[in-house]
Amino acid sequence: MGKINGHNLWRGLIMGTVETIPGISSGTIAVVLGIYERLIAAINGLSTREWKQSFAFLIPLVAGIFVAVFSSAKILNWLLDYYPLQLSFFFLGLIIGIVPFLLKKVEYKRTFSGIHYIALCISLLLIALFGIMQGPAHSSMLGSLNANHYIAIFFLGWVASSAMILPGLSGSFILLVFGYYETIIDALDHFHLPVLLTLIAGIGIGVLITSKIVHFFLRQFPVGTYAVVTGMVLGSVFVIYRGMPADVGGFIASIIALAIGFYVALLLGKVEHKQ
Repeated sequence: MGKINGHNLWRGLIMGTVETIPGISSGTIAVVLGIYERLIAAINGLSTREWKQSFAFLIPLVAGIFVAVFSSAKILNWLLDYYPLQLSFFFLGLIIGIVPFLLKKVEYKRTFSGIHYIALCISLLLIALFGIMQGPAHSSMLGSLNANHYIAIFFLGWVASSAMILPGLSGSFILLVFGYYETIIDALDHFHLPVLLTLIAGIGIGVLITSKIVHFFLRQFPVGTYAVVTGMVLGSVFVIYRGMPADVGGFIASIIALAIGFYVALLLGKVEHKQ
């Protein structure tokens, strides 16, 4: 087996933490951390002769994601309950801060043509419109699940996994739109194995299929793919934005959270660039 990448443990911790937040994608965080292309290639490589190298890359990443998802659910629920606007502004800063790195990665001033700007705008609008579809939160159904619910959870895991891979779309956001977010968070809090294993099965199959599609486009149309990805990341700003706080203290705290998120994105970009 290839050499285990120790940095991927903390990267996985960050990705897993944000994946429990509706509106921000772990794919976006993979872009922020500078491992998006390597992540897609590693998932795609599981079905090739280089599967050992792929496992070496993915094992610490997945371990970090699992640890973060289970350990952060209660904390993030608390932040969402008491400081939802400040938390959303932190992630807004994080997302806005990575856009320059995305554009710089493909040297957009030299490589972008009219079609690339059109693709960017279309993907931005699609994600923004998808955000408008977000409905009210649903209560947990953990105590009254039947076979139909488990089938739905499996296929939602499949769809959510695609969202997790595509920057700008959140797997948790998909669950929220279809009314299963509270149920899944409740299952994480209480370690409800039947629900969690059903969800993981759907996610696993979805990741393997979606990664092959994304990997193909990254290899064949890298500039166009990053134009679409950039649009998705920008579109997620409209998904996450929840409005401005009415009180002065909340407004100042939100601006500070925005600045911290922006600074964290710049810092992570610099760290990954050096590695």
